[in-house]
Amino acid sequence: MLKSIDRVWLIGGTQESARLAQAIAQCQIYCIISVTTESAKCLYPESEFLTIWVGKLEPNQINLFLTNYKINRILDASHPYAVEISQLAIAISQTHQIPYLRYERPAIKSENSNHLLYLDRFETLLTGDYLKGKRVLLTLGYRSLFQFAQWQEQAVLFARILPSLMALDAALKAGFTPDRIIAIRPPLCLELERALWHHWKISLVVTKASGSAGGEDLKINLAHQLNIPLIIIARPQIDYPQMTHSFKTAVEFCQ
Repeated sequence: MLKSIDRVWLIGGTQESARLAQAIAQCQIYCIISVTTESAKCLYPESEFLTIWVGKLEPNQINLFLTNYKINRILDASHPYAVEISQLAIAISQTHQIPYLRYERPAIKSENSNHLLYLDRFETLLTGDYLKGKRVLLTLGYRSLFQFAQWQEQAVLFARILPSLMALDAALKAGFTPDRIIAIRPPLCLELERALWHHWKISLVVTKASGSAGGEDLKINLAHQLNIPLIIIARPQIDYPQMTHSFKTAVEFCQ
């Protein structure tokens, strides 16, 4: 039985959210953490102050969720590309007048070079000739893989995904054969990343601007070392009502 006490809703699933959850628990603040997969539960420490909710929150579940857990703050530490949940949380905060703060992992600033190309969105990549005839490693998450089904005959595509049945199913349905899929939770160490690129004879890597936590800086360095082009898809533009890059500010918001 849940204690009848106000809680912070921490939108999780990231390494940063795990650190935030630990700090929140140490402050003895009750917190409900939402994640989309069972495997993400292992990120969080066990604590009487932390409750983990697994699943995809739909709009028709929100009122019950807010009532059951007595949400009085929303701290959004979701992945920079998890647009749907961020937009839903912002709408909830405005409708129910619940304070909202976005904790955004810092972006990595690097200029375009011979090995590095920034694109504004997936559509730019998919409608251009960037992939044609290449051996391409996609480190984009499983949700976008369906968009690459049309390219399976024009390029040799490999996918790195999270170790979940949902992600594996999405990759297979998008036309990736088992020998072109690796399921592992990032970030990888430099040696393992290099070995994977060598093993698959990769000639192009596509990733997101997901920051150091997503291994973006490591891929940039490795692309330069191995003389392999790296395409980075920019983060979606979301109008956050409040945002911080400060871990300390995020914890203070919960207090």
